[in-house]
Amino acid sequence: MSSWHSERRIWDISQTLRPGLPVWPGDTEFAFERTWKMEDGSPVNVGRMTMSTHSGTHGDAPLHYSATAPDIASVALDPYIGECLVVDATGVSGGRIGVGDLPHIDSADRVLFRTFEAFPHDQWDISFTAIDAETIEWLALQGVKLVGTDAPSVDPQESKTMDAHKAVLEHDMRILEGLVLDGVPEGRYELIALPLKIAGGDAGLCRAILRELPDA
Repeated sequence: MSSWHSERRIWDISQTLRPGLPVWPGDTEFAFERTWKMEDGSPVNVGRMTMSTHSGTHGDAPLHYSATAPDIASVALDPYIGECLVVDATGVSGGRIGVGDLPHIDSADRVLFRTFEAFPHDQWDISFTAIDAETIEWLALQGVKLVGTDAPSVDPQESKTMDAHKAVLEHDMRILEGLVLDGVPEGRYELIALPLKIAGGDAGLCRAILRELPDA
């Protein structure tokens, strides 16, 4: 049984949390320091982190875009685990993924969009590809309950109306942002991306992975 599991390839689609990690302009920079050090006589090493709830790869809570919606500790976990479809959207023009850019979605509960040819690990890209609210609506009608992207948001950076987020809220979908999908071929995988259980959290950092399906 264990050998069956070990034969299924795993893709780590998470950003590495580190000083210098690009963050949304004006948001909290990521910082890490060692507070207890073995070289100073401590029996263990212990560190301290300062960060935004939206650092790196994370799942947005409904609370992020609605003051009366659930926090990340309260959301069901089902949407974050299960079969997903990875869609290559690197060729999309116009700055947003439209309905016409979508492939045929056949019984996909989760859809992840790759928009970067190469993920910008060392700099913030203000011209990232967002997702049309109409596209979110269309995906919801197909039964999709989680939308993921390698971009830092489903809405453009300059958006004040947050239309895509509002469409997600209306259909009680979930969002993953800041995925790293470099080298992941388009197709179906098992997604495992559990957000941290933070009381009052407007988002939860994830260690997100894709695993090859058993019959792949």
